[in-house]
Amino acid sequence: MRKFLVILLCFIALFVLLTGCDGRNGAGSGDEGNLSELHVLLPIHPYGDMLKSLVHEFEEETGIKVTIEQINEGEITAKQNEGIENGEFVADVFMTRPMTETLTFLNNDWMVPLGDFDTSDYPDNTLDIGVKNRAPHFIPLIVEWQVLFYRKDLIQAAGINVPANFDELEEAARILNANGVAGFASRGAGSPAVSQLSSFIFNFGGRYIENGVAAFDSPQAVEAISFYGKLLGMYGPNGVDTMSWSEIMSLFHEGKIAMWTDASVFYSQLISADESLVAPENVGVTRLPRGPVSDEPYILTAWGMSISPKTSDLAASKTFLEWATSAEMAKRAMTDNIPMARSSVWNDPQITNHMSPEIVETMIHASENGYPYALPLMTSIVRARELIGEVISESVLTNGISPRLQTLATQNAAEVNLLLRADGEYGTAR
Repeated sequence: MRKFLVILLCFIALFVLLTGCDGRNGAGSGDEGNLSELHVLLPIHPYGDMLKSLVHEFEEETGIKVTIEQINEGEITAKQNEGIENGEFVADVFMTRPMTETLTFLNNDWMVPLGDFDTSDYPDNTLDIGVKNRAPHFIPLIVEWQVLFYRKDLIQAAGINVPANFDELEEAARILNANGVAGFASRGAGSPAVSQLSSFIFNFGGRYIENGVAAFDSPQAVEAISFYGKLLGMYGPNGVDTMSWSEIMSLFHEGKIAMWTDASVFYSQLISADESLVAPENVGVTRLPRGPVSDEPYILTAWGMSISPKTSDLAASKTFLEWATSAEMAKRAMTDNIPMARSSVWNDPQITNHMSPEIVETMIHASENGYPYALPLMTSIVRARELIGEVISESVLTNGISPRLQTLATQNAAEVNLLLRADGEYGTAR
């Protein structure tokens, strides 16, 4: 009898081992390459909504069942970080915000390397942030880049050209700053302004971080911060030092902004808002004017898609990733005005003929020339943004001529370097 029990227990243990039961919640198990259920984590976002509505097509085509969990972007980050801390399964495949999450995920091996995926249809600058050991760790989905929105009617009435460089931008802001209309606007509220200031710093020849060391106190960066503060302080709307994008968009709709620089994603809202006093035909969009040193608007992958190293069926997860990031899905998304990262969809006349030629031109320019970091790439990004934001606020409040601007930048850069050292990232080039 005892011998029988021993044999029975051994058989049960062997069965558990062979069937791959790993105790995960929310993910099934099955034969290799035929997972009965994939768990996919998506944000509450137009692309997440689209995937959820079309996933039945994937299930019918592959026989792989997919359970989709859809939550807001902040909850996704919190859930993933908790998974990293506890080493727990979160999802087989997930959408991710590279600028916010990728560094932490890469440092904790929380993404499967995707060196066997064909990434030839993506601009290099949309992949850069996720490359480790020469392999991409996410596939780009949705991109954003910095542009300049402007009032066509006001530009025409003033008899001036759309500004192509920073000198022309300042002159246009001066001329258009009249009759209750602010000549120029951008985010002026400290931390939120960091992303939009970035392209000004790049175009003056500076960087936020260079070779793992804070560089926003360089002469080039401080000159850019001064110029940004001058534009907003002298030609911006009242209270711009407290404004982020939402307040500026409201003012644009009210007809009180002549030019506004921010992310390309806002274009559709500027031309489709029912409550706007500005007719759609009077809303223009162009590339951010070039600076004295370079022409590098930021371009960033707002959302990408990755595979979890906790997946028990890598083949099925890759099959889903290929479907969810395919050229066909990108085409579908573009018809719904979701700006996808694939180059082919921006060069397809069947798609672009239905879009603003101006927004298409700015995307192609950004994909060829843009710099892929709108924020400092570091783990302690929240505190770093606050420190850079203090320098921006000082510049905006003093019209860019604060005598302590350089000192403050140097002081706060030193604090950012302390953060980099504490996180083991100081002097680490990417």
